[in-house]
Amino acid sequence: MSITLPIVTLLDIEPTGNFALNFTAPTEAGLGVVNPTSNTTKWINYTSAIASAGLTRRVTASVNQVIPGVNIRLQAAAASGMGGGILGTSAGQVTLTTTAVTIISGIGGAFTGNGVSNGHQLTISLVPNTYANLSARTNTPVVITYTITE
Repeated sequence: MSITLPIVTLLDIEPTGNFALNFTAPTEAGLGVVNPTSNTTKWINYTSAIASAGLTRRVTASVNQVIPGVNIRLQAAAASGMGGGILGTSAGQVTLTTTAVTIISGIGGAFTGNGVSNGHQLTISLVPNTYANLSARTNTPVVITYTITE
C-alpha cells in the first residue's frame, strides 16, 4: 500500500465582495469626524498540511495604499467553527500599511472549516491618526491582500 499526503497551503476570505467604511461629518463645530462602524463580515478560512518537521505557517496582511491621516486597523479573532488541527493564534489588532504584517501565526496541520462563521473573524476599522493630514475624498478603493506563508 502507498499513501500520499500532499503539502497544502490554501487561504480565502469569506464571503467575497467589497464593503464600505465611511466617516461621518460632525454635527457641531469643534467636534471631530465620527469614525465608521467596524466591519466584522469577513472571515479567513485556510487549510494547511506542512512537511514533516516543517515550519508553521502565518497569515500576513497589507494594503495597496494608505490614506493620509487615517489608520486602517485589522484584528483576527481566535479561530472558531468546524475546523481542527493546530489552528493559528491572532496577533491582536494591527495597523495595516503597504508592508505585510503578521495577523495570525503558528498554523500547523489544520483546517478552519469553510465559509462564514468558520476560521478567524476579521474586524476592520478606520480611525484618524493625524487630523492635519486628513483631506476630503470619496470612494477611495483600498485593497487588503492576505498571504499565507511559512
